[in-house]
Amino acid sequence: MPHAVARLREARLERSLKPFIARGSRAPRCVRCRVRDSHCLCAWLPQVEAHSVVCLIMHDIEPLKPSNTGWLIADVVADTHAFGWQRTAVEPALIELLADPQYQPFVVFPGEYAAPERVVETVQVDTGKRPLFILLDATWTEARKMFRKSAYLNRLPVLSLQAEVLSRYRLRRSTRSEHLCTAEVAALCLGLAGDVQASTALDAWLDVFTDHYLAAKHQRAPSLDDAAHRMLAARF
Repeated sequence: MPHAVARLREARLERSLKPFIARGSRAPRCVRCRVRDSHCLCAWLPQVEAHSVVCLIMHDIEPLKPSNTGWLIADVVADTHAFGWQRTAVEPALIELLADPQYQPFVVFPGEYAAPERVVETVQVDTGKRPLFILLDATWTEARKMFRKSAYLNRLPVLSLQAEVLSRYRLRRSTRSEHLCTAEVAALCLGLAGDVQASTALDAWLDVFTDHYLAAKHQRAPSLDDAAHRMLAARF
């Protein structure tokens, strides 16, 4: 069964007035991993369990982009939910998810943009509940707008990550190297919640995806013997 981001992508395509044409789309792509068939990485897809839950709130065309890393999160974390963001409306299923008593939600966003009393830097969950990480999947400019204009998130704690690493993501440009891509953020959240195996697997899956994606773009062979490929082949 397709995961949540794949389903959101199909729903977005169905209501498109014109086809979405990604760069390099003339070459056939694997429908599972979105990379050119010649560089498919499905053989390295990790199979891990995670106690954490992820909720992706995705800006309009993010599900359509082959380089989107929210897709990678759904590959690894089975309990991933994905919703399209709208400025003037919110899906009832999203409100129901945020209110579900089995979850303890955290909006993952820099604390400087939230009231101090909402900001937390650790993942502390009540007994019997599962952490629910809410990630705004968009460009940085779009994500700030989404954070400001999503009133239904205002009552929730804001998890402000204290990352001391620079982004390894090479598929889109950012003016600030400390801006992590969505999958990198999710991996940090999983680690904080104690889902270390899932965190490690997601980091490696991102590295393998990036290598295959860029190898296909530049018409070279992927680096099948690097640390990420070996880790996924041996451990997951």
